[in-house]
Amino acid sequence: MGTLVNKEKSTTERKIKQLQSILKGMRYVIVAYSGGVDSAFLAKVAFDVLGDGMLAITANSPSLPTKELTDAVELAKQLGFKHRVLNTDEVEDPRYKKNDPLRCYFCREVWYKDFTGIAQDEGYLWITNGTNTDDLQDFRPGAKAAKEFQIRSPLVEASLSKNEIKNLSKTLGLPTWDKPAQACLSSRIPYGSEITIEALKRIAKAEEYLASKGFKQLRVRHHGELARIEIEEESLGMLVDRKIRSDVINHFKTLGYVYVTLDLTGFRSGSMNEILKKK
Repeated sequence: MGTLVNKEKSTTERKIKQLQSILKGMRYVIVAYSGGVDSAFLAKVAFDVLGDGMLAITANSPSLPTKELTDAVELAKQLGFKHRVLNTDEVEDPRYKKNDPLRCYFCREVWYKDFTGIAQDEGYLWITNGTNTDDLQDFRPGAKAAKEFQIRSPLVEASLSKNEIKNLSKTLGLPTWDKPAQACLSSRIPYGSEITIEALKRIAKAEEYLASKGFKQLRVRHHGELARIEIEEESLGMLVDRKIRSDVINHFKTLGYVYVTLDLTGFRSGSMNEILKKK
């Protein structure tokens, strides 16, 4: 057992050195920074290696939960690296609002075009994202846009998995090491249903309320007048509590939902993609 642990530690140490070497070779880098586990780790390592040669940029739009933006800004201040919030308008793009399975492609196309403009104007040689090796197994149309804009994924280049990034983040003292997985609010709306600012605001308020009740890993899937709540299996019992359930129902109805349901399967990232697998 001890030999296996030492081998895993040695492999992880080799990968972090490889990541540092990759970033050093890039010299001047923009990091697409959401403040999540992966991008926060990448920004931290890039800053340690490149100092002011690294700029973290957070794309801000109605599809980004307000708390996510606040947390990203605060962490950047805490760690001391250069950070910029860039307001983006992907939600105004008719292709994006249409909300077909390529929605993420249109989103990233807008982001990377804006990021590329900044890189060219300010002398940054590369734009990077926090994609890790586990992400390669999921349906991610945004990866196509990344390829078209020659966005690099240093975590993939260093063969780092999500679990390795979490462990390394903990070692570095990053508060994001165990942060729940997050995704844009538009991912809560079924493909084919139009993305609207009103729906995004409703989802954000619903999820903020659940978080205030102590739920951590959660999603509120928006089906028009119906809200489908996904929470971790171990937390399902909390929502069965009469008082909490009543509070949630009443609050969701003030937001405009007529029906409030609990998905008994529990939370799973990318559950809106399940419909694609049946086709």
